[in-house]
Amino acid sequence: MRRSSRLAAGGLAFLTALTIAACSSPTPATPSESGGDASAQSASVTAGWVSAIDQIGLPAALDQGYFDEVGLDVEIQEPFASGVDMLNALEADQIQFAQVGAPFIGAKISGADYVLVGNYTGSASQPGVDETMAVVARDGSGITEGDFSTLAGKRIGVTVGSINHLYLLAVLEDAGLSADDVEIVNTAAPDMAVALETSGVDAVVIWDPWPMTIQQQVEGTTLIARGGGHIGFLGFIVAKREFVEQNPEVVEQFLTARAMADQWMRENPDEAAAVASRWMTSLDPQIAQEAMQFNVQQLDPRISACNFAALDAAVTSLHELGTIEGTFDVNEVFVPEHIANVEAANPELFEDLPPVPAAAAIGEGFSFDPAAGQCG
Repeated sequence: MRRSSRLAAGGLAFLTALTIAACSSPTPATPSESGGDASAQSASVTAGWVSAIDQIGLPAALDQGYFDEVGLDVEIQEPFASGVDMLNALEADQIQFAQVGAPFIGAKISGADYVLVGNYTGSASQPGVDETMAVVARDGSGITEGDFSTLAGKRIGVTVGSINHLYLLAVLEDAGLSADDVEIVNTAAPDMAVALETSGVDAVVIWDPWPMTIQQQVEGTTLIARGGGHIGFLGFIVAKREFVEQNPEVVEQFLTARAMADQWMRENPDEAAAVASRWMTSLDPQIAQEAMQFNVQQLDPRISACNFAALDAAVTSLHELGTIEGTFDVNEVFVPEHIANVEAANPELFEDLPPVPAAAAIGEGFSFDPAAGQCG
């Protein structure tokens, strides 16, 4: 079953597992004639997501009628198993928009010509935002709440190459440790509860709603830490470059509806949690409500130098770790003008967000310089 705005219906995966489908020229959605107001547009596009709390803004935009409001017919695919699977669907033109975080890095290094037109999670106002990440330890692990130095010598479950892996690396660095000071155990999110229960690992690092779910499932587990601003979260709205260049009006319609949904979620977290538990049928409504309180802190669709910095730091860290074989200039992949146009045309959708620092603002001729401290 699919759901669309005529009515159709997680989240990160291994970078190293990425396989891009056979390359072909994209087949853009058929937009209406350029010009006229948004209500006159009748383009049809398909979008992808994974079943994760931080990705729920896409189905929320459909549920609340925001795509219809901007005159865009959007079909939402059933949740993909991973960001990698979603990017393969993007490459095969099965979808035109994808919500993807860390797996984008592997796709770019593999030669995919994708661009980042907005964020589904992250922050344009500060260098570190990671409130949806948490560390959970088993009973008797010897790991102390709030003391990252006690991670030394422990077995830590993470999904190698994903955002939780990046969070662990940053936490270790901030504690004066390195990846060599712990034993990293490559663990998929659904397997973490069992790994803790059987003492296969001493602690796990994972995104919402898994920390709450694990604590509910495994007796004696302890929340060691949450968030802390250790990393800038990666959660991008991704499209093929050619599609974006050929369909700028459609891109801005899509981003407008997503910005409307994000603001609605920030203002109505309990109602947004109800949407999440309806679309993610295995998600306990109480856990959805708890997780949404953290998710709304990262709903900032704008692009600033802070997002450039977050991606650059992730690429650098993964390359130094040997998880990826190359790097790239993040200036090549961001296309910020469309979300900037949406913000200029609809300032009320962003007025509840913190202001972007002057040094991080993107204007004409902007170029990100990792050494310039543009995000503060």
